[in-house]
Amino acid sequence: MLNKLIKYFLENKLVTVLILIILITWGVVTSPFNWNTGFLPKDPVPVDAIPDIGENQQIVFTQWPGRSPQDIEDQISYPMTTYLLGIPGVKTIRSSSIFGFSMINIIFDEQTEFYWSRSRILEKLNSLPAGLLPDGVTPALGPDATALGQVYWYTLEGRDKNGNPTGGWDLHEIRTAQDFYVKYGLNAVEGVSEVASIGGYVQEYQIDVNPDALKAYNIPLHKVMQAVQKSNRDVGAKTIEVNQAEYLVRGLGYIKKTEDIEKAVVAVQDNVPVRIKDIGVVSLGPATRRGVLDKGGAEVVGGVVVARYGSNPLAVINNVKDKIKEIAPGLPKKTLANGVESQLTVVPFYDRTQLIHETIGTLENALSHEILISIIVVLVLVLNLRASIIISSLLPVGVLMTFIVMQYAGVDANVVALSGIAIAIGVMVDVGIVFVENIIRHLEMPENHGVKGKELMQVIYKATVEVASAITTALATTVVSFVPVFAMQSAEGKLFRPLAFTKTFALLSAFVLGIIVLPALAHFVMGVNYDKKRVRRFWSILLIVAGMVFAIYAHM
Repeated sequence: MLNKLIKYFLENKLVTVLILIILITWGVVTSPFNWNTGFLPKDPVPVDAIPDIGENQQIVFTQWPGRSPQDIEDQISYPMTTYLLGIPGVKTIRSSSIFGFSMINIIFDEQTEFYWSRSRILEKLNSLPAGLLPDGVTPALGPDATALGQVYWYTLEGRDKNGNPTGGWDLHEIRTAQDFYVKYGLNAVEGVSEVASIGGYVQEYQIDVNPDALKAYNIPLHKVMQAVQKSNRDVGAKTIEVNQAEYLVRGLGYIKKTEDIEKAVVAVQDNVPVRIKDIGVVSLGPATRRGVLDKGGAEVVGGVVVARYGSNPLAVINNVKDKIKEIAPGLPKKTLANGVESQLTVVPFYDRTQLIHETIGTLENALSHEILISIIVVLVLVLNLRASIIISSLLPVGVLMTFIVMQYAGVDANVVALSGIAIAIGVMVDVGIVFVENIIRHLEMPENHGVKGKELMQVIYKATVEVASAITTALATTVVSFVPVFAMQSAEGKLFRPLAFTKTFALLSAFVLGIIVLPALAHFVMGVNYDKKRVRRFWSILLIVAGMVFAIYAHM
């Protein structure tokens, strides 16, 4: 089969050239580096700084405000934990009971698909037995993200037109802008799983009931709660027809200001209504909170952008930044007492972009330098310019082919995965050297001196076929040696498997290029006639000039 492939692509050079162009273009499109060609689309490999080695887990979050950790443990965490143990693929369940809420971490086997596990949990939550949890308590499934999903943190701060901090904003004002404007805008960004608000005060209506007034009117507290609930709703009735036009009859009762609550009737005594304002004070105030966000010693309001599982973190961050620029003009603004006009501004607090760019940039430089050094070494050791061109030209193409396979095999580009390509470059060079050296050996035989055209093609075919099986065996041995790495489980497997995958992809890419592209390229290059004396004279002059330039540069 290999012999037929080699012969076909050697004889049909147009097909070979088209395949080479497609591979190069496709590789540039999927490359994780910031290569802007200006005319090619971008579909890069997902990029992150480090591999995600966290557990395959889902989180179930349940709130029960005002309850002690012991009550939460006894009435929510324990019943939920025992009930969720029946989900297929569950390895272990861990629960945390804190004042006001319960958090259950359900850890699945590594082979369990992420979204399949979420659907099984939702099935369980939708079929909870009656009486398992207290009335009014509803568990919720956490966002579809992993532990490394927090890719962007930001704060909302008042700034003037020059970008200088101004202050003058209350924490509840900033939190309101965050919850009802910024959060909604960023939630719509592609790849974002959740935008969590942190800090500030959530504004709410608060009723401070006077116990003496309740005792005087003989009104229990639960009646006050019922009165507020019943007064905060719209009601619908039938329709009426007036002048052949139909009108809807509605009763508007939603609360819009504190006065609406104050007028709510709690009870009627001696035909006199008792209103909320008669037994208490209604005001706007902050909701109870369990944490703050501190920045430089000052309390601030901000948010956390969580990237969705399987998304490209770098692309998500870039999309979030674009969305922030889009919504920035609509953020609230006001004129302060000193006459300065202040507008709320989204200020980055933690941005993984720099870490990703530095990691990928370092590896990009390392790969470029390694390819360049390999080319120089081949040129020096082979001592054949045409052979060096053939061997060296396939290295970048092999790396681009690796990016293509990474994209569609689901392997992210991170510091470990790209290191596998760097490790494989030496073996990739060996594949080309073995093929080309054998071609040169055949061409140096007396019976093959000066062969051209089809005769040259036959010599190249014979030389390539002669070592193809040996190279196949050598590469297969190298790939098989990585089987223990592929068999790793848990955190170790998530850390090192990407390296094994990328090295295997790179070796296979070099082998495919060796049997498809290299023979045709060798036929092109070896068939070129040139004057050896002139070429030697050119290289001698070039080396002399380079030596003089280096000597002058060294003395400066």
